[in-house]
Amino acid sequence: MLGEMRDLGLAATELGPSGFLPGAAQERDQLLSSYGLGLVGAFVPIVLHDPASDPLPVVERALDEIGGVLVLAAATGLDGYDERPVLDTKAWSTLLANLDAIAAHAAARDRLVTLHPHVGTVVERRAEVERVLGGCSIPLCLDTGHLLVGGTDPVWLARFAAPRIAHVHLKDVDVGLAQQVLNGDVAYTNAVRDGLYRPLGDGDIDISGLVRTLEGAGYEGWWVMEQDTVLTDAPAEGDGPYDDVRRSLDFLAGMGR
Repeated sequence: MLGEMRDLGLAATELGPSGFLPGAAQERDQLLSSYGLGLVGAFVPIVLHDPASDPLPVVERALDEIGGVLVLAAATGLDGYDERPVLDTKAWSTLLANLDAIAAHAAARDRLVTLHPHVGTVVERRAEVERVLGGCSIPLCLDTGHLLVGGTDPVWLARFAAPRIAHVHLKDVDVGLAQQVLNGDVAYTNAVRDGLYRPLGDGDIDISGLVRTLEGAGYEGWWVMEQDTVLTDAPAEGDGPYDDVRRSLDFLAGMGR
């Protein structure tokens, strides 16, 4: 996979799932460097709403071990992304206080931590995203796909909250499948398997409009291409995600990026 990323001309990668890349920082960085890749940061799901659990030690370890942007998800504490609890007032207060504490702690270390609204976490739907924006100061990771699946128009969020956007995950989405997930008719994992996420330009999100909106507002962070998929077998070289990424790069090149 790293060889395919190099051959496509990508400059860097996020860390990926636990165990995908070496855990030791020196070994990991040497491996990435051998493919001409840097490290953007890492996606880190953490339970943030439980008053009995302090997330700061987990964040501190992640900051020590991972360079770049720390992309937090407000994990449910359950397995997978197909079920999630409804938070009461105390849990919401805990979540927002923890997010402010984490943002302040990261800033004191001159590091960037963002919150990633994500399907199957406790910050998924538009009302939850707005509650985070109004209730704490943590920067956001704008993931075009997860926002749309959760019922938030990512282009609207880019316009409404541009100063809070500090990291971007670019996906395109089949809006019909997204609506089925939002309605509870299809499980998220099944929708991903069935092609929920599309190469950039092949789905229903105005990717060009979103990029123009954020760049016009002064955004200077990373644009991380993501297209979650479910693989049952390793695809042949040059097939599978490789072709989808190439098509996404062609789309971005066509809009002057």
